[in-house]
Amino acid sequence: MTNYPWYELVEGSNLLQGDFLDKCPIIVPSKDLYIPPSGEAPGVEIPTIECNVVVMSQSCDITQGRLDLILVCPHWSLEDMGQKNVVLKSSKGREELRRGNFPGYHLLNKYDLGGMEGDYRVVDFRTVYSLPLDFLKDFASRAGKRIRLLPPYREHLSQAFARFFMRVGLPADILPFR
Repeated sequence: MTNYPWYELVEGSNLLQGDFLDKCPIIVPSKDLYIPPSGEAPGVEIPTIECNVVVMSQSCDITQGRLDLILVCPHWSLEDMGQKNVVLKSSKGREELRRGNFPGYHLLNKYDLGGMEGDYRVVDFRTVYSLPLDFLKDFASRAGKRIRLLPPYREHLSQAFARFFMRVGLPADILPFR
């Protein structure tokens, strides 16, 4: 069996699907944000959070300049996700996550590259942000060395993302054959 590396270290402003961007600032409007009538300034500060994200937009769309906004999803260490979701503290829950049976989440392998080490990562498809391409390129160029997910694992992540969004809940299913 061929052993494919999961990650590589990259630097610079070049962005591809599967790129990790740590401590990326994201604008998150408050639930109390008042939108005044047209022409008036809101007069409020919009808070930002720092989040570890992975690029989800397709690499071909990014490199060919087809996108102004890039989709990113947050990712957390498996340990941190276990604090948010107690099922992931159990070996059964972790195994279900590893098998891809935990809708909305995708498990990525741990890494140890050139002094950068990281635990297993859980990508959260339930939270999706859209950020300007130029902003992300500038942020990436100042980030120094960062992690890039490699094929075929990048495509596996993309497929899991698509499966999550293409789910259809039917009001009534076909009865089982007996």
